[in-house]
Amino acid sequence: MAGRLTNKVALITGASRGIGRATALAFAREGASVVVNYISRRDAAEEVVRQISEGGGQAAAVQADVSKRSEVDALVAQSLECFDRIDLLVNNAGIGVRASTLTMTEADFDRLMAVNVKGVIHCVQAVAPGMMERRSGRIVNVSSLAGLGTALPETTPYAATKAALIGLTKRFAFDLGPYGITVNTVCPGFIQTDMTGGLGGRSTMAAERSILGRVGQPEEVAAALLFLASDEASFITAQVLAVDGGRMDFLSRSA
Repeated sequence: MAGRLTNKVALITGASRGIGRATALAFAREGASVVVNYISRRDAAEEVVRQISEGGGQAAAVQADVSKRSEVDALVAQSLECFDRIDLLVNNAGIGVRASTLTMTEADFDRLMAVNVKGVIHCVQAVAPGMMERRSGRIVNVSSLAGLGTALPETTPYAATKAALIGLTKRFAFDLGPYGITVNTVCPGFIQTDMTGGLGGRSTMAAERSILGRVGQPEEVAAALLFLASDEASFITAQVLAVDGGRMDFLSRSA
């Protein structure tokens, strides 16, 4: 039986670990050929490719720093050499810095903006022309619950970039919709990954603030990304989906 993404090609940024890795494996299980982007963990990215290949799928690991437009252009060019086209783009690559309103530095904020915001813009601008020509495509961004107003401390600069990504999602959807391209965002809550593994008590705090009483797993976010990338979501665009276990610690619930 054909998978939900059979004959599709997906480019997933930051796919060597965490949510990106889980998404690459999920997409491959549903039939997609996958470009596993990474910035420095070549061994981890190649391990993802190996697992996909052993499962009968197709994948390629391609290095690029999404904050640099020239590297994104090279990433897309190499992806097209491997698989001829890109049908699905998942903008997952991102970084975080622990800081408050008064402790954030200009250098840290510039780096956050470069990766979390400009990196997404670079990828969309590089991939969208091909989708526009075919008049079809799915773009799914990975924002964060922080971008919606969660009250977890020391996440202000990170939250600002993730809120910007939510706004961009709606604008991308508006600009690209006439070409049959959908653009949506998933906002994960606290997810158990390498990035969050060293936060200790924050994991416990996040679990206590969730209606379900636990933190999430990368595979649970990947499932939401898979849905939004599939034909099942063909009439869904410009939307924001929180995958957070029902977090209860928002500064505001206004939208």
